[in-house]
Amino acid sequence: MVAAADEDLLSGLEGALKGRLHRTIEHLGIERARTMAATAVDRRCIEAANLVMTDEDLQAGFVHAGFALTALPHRRVAEAEWVREAAGLILRVESGRDERGAIAGIPYGSVARMILLYLQTEAVRTRSREVELGRSMNRWLTVMGVNNGGKGYSLVREQSWRLSLCRLTFFTTSDEGRQITNGGFVRNAILPSRPDDPSTQLSLWRERVVLDEAFYSSLLEHPLPVRETAIRGLAHRSMAIDLYVWLAYRLWRIKRSKRVPWPALYGQFGAGFTRLRAFRQHVKEPLALALAAYPEARVDVDDEAGLILHPSPPPVPERRLGQG
Repeated sequence: MVAAADEDLLSGLEGALKGRLHRTIEHLGIERARTMAATAVDRRCIEAANLVMTDEDLQAGFVHAGFALTALPHRRVAEAEWVREAAGLILRVESGRDERGAIAGIPYGSVARMILLYLQTEAVRTRSREVELGRSMNRWLTVMGVNNGGKGYSLVREQSWRLSLCRLTFFTTSDEGRQITNGGFVRNAILPSRPDDPSTQLSLWRERVVLDEAFYSSLLEHPLPVRETAIRGLAHRSMAIDLYVWLAYRLWRIKRSKRVPWPALYGQFGAGFTRLRAFRQHVKEPLALALAAYPEARVDVDDEAGLILHPSPPPVPERRLGQG
């Protein structure tokens, strides 16, 4: 009987994609599940799943719901403007310029997403546009697995600079008409000096930053709860973060199962891939990580048809919201 049960258990990437990873960890234990990992991706899936499964705090983070449908680029882009469109929503991000007129660049990657998550979460928790920085953000980023030393510190400085200067516009189309939210992320700079200034230390950054009024108001109207521990398990994979946020937005809102074909997924998450086939091969790893970090998610992955989403509980129980 035990052997038959073991045959139905899968660990790592395949276990996550087939919805068996969490049951495997529960049945065999985390140490046995780890021995089943054949690749680095398998190990990351197992650790992300275990991190969430052993989390008792259920701490909620918050992101603007618009980022469930659109997102920042995953890698550095040369263009000074970034436009993404999905499901009646268009996000337009424009690079800012420094005092010399040089283009700062579009924020990108997992570090930009983590800084934004911190700013949005603190704003929703405190119901205030003023967000503490300095040691508070440094401590939070460290807990979330973002390395603040060496190369990691340089990335934090660079992405903070880009986020401080960029402008963004959300265009939303609904039955009521068209709504435009135009502004930036923050009103004053996160970083008080240029990112290439070696004297700038995290402890010397501004004590607090004020979010842009339009962005803050829109955030309070459309906050999306996510598990902080889940994001921590995905901290260095920007596409996995985006897929997790998307699933957190979609799964508990749908009333019946819904198929999302690969071309639709490619249209939303495939920026940087010139061919659908290449995207399909690449996306399975971040998708497996996202599913590993979302034990409640009920998703079937069909190699031919795409994804089949089933109604699922939200990643943060409603009873935990507002208990930050």
